[in-house]
Amino acid sequence: MQTTIQTITPCLWFDDQAEDAANHYISIFSSRKTGSGPRGESKVLDVARYGEAGAEVSGRPVGSVLVIRFLLDGQEYSALNGGPDFHFTEAVSFMVNCESQDEVDELWDRLSEGGEQGPCGWLKDRFGLSWQVVPTRLGELLASDDAAAAERVMAAMLQMKKIEIEPLERAAAGTG
Repeated sequence: MQTTIQTITPCLWFDDQAEDAANHYISIFSSRKTGSGPRGESKVLDVARYGEAGAEVSGRPVGSVLVIRFLLDGQEYSALNGGPDFHFTEAVSFMVNCESQDEVDELWDRLSEGGEQGPCGWLKDRFGLSWQVVPTRLGELLASDDAAAAERVMAAMLQMKKIEIEPLERAAAGTG
């Protein structure tokens, strides 16, 4: 059986928390409520460990995790234990599209636990990685042919941390 290789894979640089982060993300996305659409698998694909040569250069213990490859909702990621040299910034984030408010609520709560909640659906998880938890309905409302409705939706969204669909709907209708 031939394996299809994803051509672009995000690689996340951690000091020494790659395995913890991968397992944390897998626990969140493997239990994700499906809404109306199909979801992909979330699981560890493989783990590469530091051998003697890599351990000597990096200062990491022999046998500790070097890279862990994993799937989140069918998307492949790699997490590297590369040391303390580099850190996440908001310049890169992962956007999670949600079909329902329940899905937004669940992901917002689980991803932001131990992290930091920001404005407009943005958060940092406990590892410092930025996420955007966004209901698909937001994009639909912002793309409305009714420019005034779209502007009201934008104004309402700018007042939120976690994005709430019902107030956006009311703003679009001019009743909120």
